This record gives sequence, C-alpha cells and structure tokens, in this order.
Amino acid sequence: MIRIVLIEDDTDIREGLCELLQSRDDLELLTAEESVEDLLSKPELIAETDIALMDIGLPGMSGIQGIIELKNLKPDIEVIMITMFNDTVRVFDSLRAGASGYFLKNTSFEDICDAIFTVARGGAGMSPEIARKVIRFFGSTTVKPQKHHLTEKELAVVQALVDGLSYKLIASRLEISIETVRYHIKNIYKKLQVNSKAEVISKSLRGEI
Repeated sequence: MIRIVLIEDDTDIREGLCELLQSRDDLELLTAEESVEDLLSKPELIAETDIALMDIGLPGMSGIQGIIELKNLKPDIEVIMITMFNDTVRVFDSLRAGASGYFLKNTSFEDICDAIFTVARGGAGMSPEIARKVIRFFGSTTVKPQKHHLTEKELAVVQALVDGLSYKLIASRLEISIETVRYHIKNIYKKLQVNSKAEVISKSLRGEI
C-alpha cells in the first residue's frame, strides 16, 4: 500500500484526483490539502507519507518551495509535480528541489498511477513533453565531467540507486541499517550538491561520479 498526500488548490481537480485515488485498492490517500501550509500543519501525516502529489502554483508557498520543506521534515518522501506549467525554468527548479516526477495536468490518471509505482520503486517519471525538454537541454549543453570523492560505501549506495532499489533494499544489499542508508545518501547529496535521487542517478549515468 502506497500512502499518498495531495496538494492542489483547484477544487475540481483536487476532488477528481481524490475520487480516482480512493478508487484504488493499492493506494491510500491520507489527506488532500489546498496549500503546502495546510499540509505542514499536519506533521504526523507527513511522517506516514510515501509520495506527495503537488501542484506548483499554490496559494501562499509555491509547490517548488514545498518540496524543500517536505524533504526537510522527511528526507525520503517522494514528490511528483502535477501542474499546468511546462516551462524549462519551473521544470528544472522542481527537479533541483528534489522532485522525482513532473507531469502536466492533461496526463491520464493511468499514467499518473504508473508514475506513482515507478517512483515508489526508486525511479523517476515525466510527461513525454517534459522528458523531451530535459533531453533537448542535455543534448544542447556540453557537460564537463566532474569527479567527486565518494567513499566506497557511498559509491555502492549510488549504484543501488541507479539500479532502482528502495532504501530498504539498499540496506539489505549492503547489509546496513536503513538509518545508515539515509546517512550515506545525505552525505552523497552534500558532496554532489544535489537534492534528489534523480539528480544522483543522472550524474552517475553521465559519468560525473
């Protein structure tokens, strides 16, 4: 069972997503809020959350800042943006903040569900239009590989992330505790100057680690 929270200020969209999420036996909707601030007032629910589905253009705090606030409270929470914005700035600001998925509001519910399970398994997901923007960006940018001094154990954690393993499975593979996995990932983020698993995986695939 994947536990979900939803942050969407448009009443029709929020109610529609609630109805669809509640129709699934393999998803549990913990709460649906109109703003990040409303969700932050319920830390006990954030602690139980696996994935947050969140808009960008919200009243008060933006969804992008919301990613940072949620991850400060629960570093392993996954965030999928569901928004009308498809400009490059917001896409990359969201990914840099730590989003694991970015979908436009015209995305089918079936595709959103697929993304939820992909992200829950340690992957990432994007609408085709957004994926093309990312590909074009990296295709037109000369990236100079930068090697970083990760420890042998940190490199093993990075490889496990690339392999799509969850924190629990990483702990099992490396015979360490989940808390130790979180400790290594925190150090990896700091050394690589990133905020999300997607960025770590991207750097690894580009040969920058």
